[in-house]
This record gives sequence, C-alpha cells and structure tokens, in this order.
Amino acid sequence: MDQPSGHRPGIGDFDFLVGTWDVANRRLVAPLTGGGEWDEFPGTAVCHGTLFGGAANLDEIAFPAKGFSGLTLRLFDPVREEWSLNWVSSRTGLLQPPVHGRFGDDGRGEFHGDDTHDGTPVRCRFIWSGITSASAYWEQAFSTDGGASWETNWTMELRRSEGVPG
Repeated sequence: MDQPSGHRPGIGDFDFLVGTWDVANRRLVAPLTGGGEWDEFPGTAVCHGTLFGGAANLDEIAFPAKGFSGLTLRLFDPVREEWSLNWVSSRTGLLQPPVHGRFGDDGRGEFHGDDTHDGTPVRCRFIWSGITSASAYWEQAFSTDGGASWETNWTMELRRSEGVPG
C-alpha cells in the first residue's frame, strides 16, 4: 500500500482500535507463583479516536464484574520511531511505567518495560497480534530473569461490538 507523502513509519499503527469492542479477559489469578488458575471476565473497550494525526490515541476499558476500569494513552515518538503505552487503573489513579516498542512487518506489535508486581521487579511485555477490522488479540507477560523466560498473565480477545461503527 502506498503511503501519503510525509508519512512516517509507525504513525497510525493503533488506528485499528478506534471504536467500541467487547473484550474477553483471561487473567492469571496469582502471577509469578507457578499457579495455573485463570480468572475469566468480560470487558468493554472504547477507543476515543486518533489524535496527533495518528501519533496518539486514548482508550478506556471497563471491567464491570471487577469494579474498575483502565485507561491507555499511546504516544508515538517520531525520533525513535516507537510507541509508549501508558496505563492507569481507576483503582489507584496512578500512571504505571510505560512499555515501549513497535509493530513489525508481520503486523505484530511487541512492547517492553520495567515494572514491579507485588514488590518484585519484573520486565513487562505486551504483544498485539491477530489484528483485523473486527478483532485483535493482546497479551501481557512478566519476566523475572531479564527476559530469558516469560509468564503470560493476562490476555484479551477483542471483538468489534455489533452495530457500533469502527
């Protein structure tokens, strides 16, 4: 596909999210403990639009069964040609450390950052994949060994909501 004159790689990578989504969440009950019990619950995500000409976007995801919501602000750094994904939960109101990365030619996005989980320093990884006009897949994983091994602890299967334009 030809890009418009002046288009920068990465601009518009998250435009696919604009609209309303039904989200099937699957979250590991006790990350980093070796446990294999998963909690499954629904959510609804609304991406409010493309900002800065495709170099930013904002979405809110509600988890009614869990009593909280989250907000993600995505910003594209044109110098590094990478995204920062910034998350905040309504439970704390505190912006978490961002993850940074980009999409590859295969349409898969991978983003990494440093964080803590229950006081344990972790390397955090987000992956966006399986992106179509009607669906997408996201997962989060933690590593306690600098990225040599990963434990996936949260997945989201997104399906565009019926009757809601994208």
